[in-house]
Amino acid sequence: MGGSLGGRVRDGAVPASAQVFASHESPPLAEQIRDINKWSNNVMARQLFLTLGAAAGRGPVREADGEAAIRAWLKSRDLAMPELVLENGSGLSRRERISAESLGRLLQFAWASPTMPELVSSLPLFGVDGTLKKRGKGAGEGNGTSGRAHLKGGTLDAVRCVAGYALDRSGRRHVVVWLVNHANSGATQAAQDALIDWVVNR
Repeated sequence: MGGSLGGRVRDGAVPASAQVFASHESPPLAEQIRDINKWSNNVMARQLFLTLGAAAGRGPVREADGEAAIRAWLKSRDLAMPELVLENGSGLSRRERISAESLGRLLQFAWASPTMPELVSSLPLFGVDGTLKKRGKGAGEGNGTSGRAHLKGGTLDAVRCVAGYALDRSGRRHVVVWLVNHANSGATQAAQDALIDWVVNR
């Protein structure tokens, strides 16, 4: 907007006499989640994690507030995940943990929720777009898997993950979860792709 600000940042309540200088309305949540999931935007994911804590009435918000909001949401829906460890909300952490079984239950729960269409459409389409555009067999190969799975991948050194939904040739949807923590995890991509191919074509 031009101009500059001086002074320093400090926490505190807004004075009753304060006037709004500028305001900005964010894009809808579904649109933001699509950007986060399609392209693995870790900065946006972390901001969403913190915003969950702020929306729960906490402030100034910290990582523990985002974690508390997520745990309260899981508890209210009887989604017990005793092994779950949350740290920064983006997945760029060596501490964060979830089991394949818990992630699978969460995906099943999400499938039955009213917001399922927005979640599924936010996930990269295997072999078509986002971070998984170059994965899987092409649709022109007869039994291709391209376009038949909405999946989110995850990659760190010694970590390879993929999870989401796959549509088989009979028109049935399946939850797929693959988590690998191993120094040689980078060599598992072909096996991941083979799993998706098997689910689609079995």
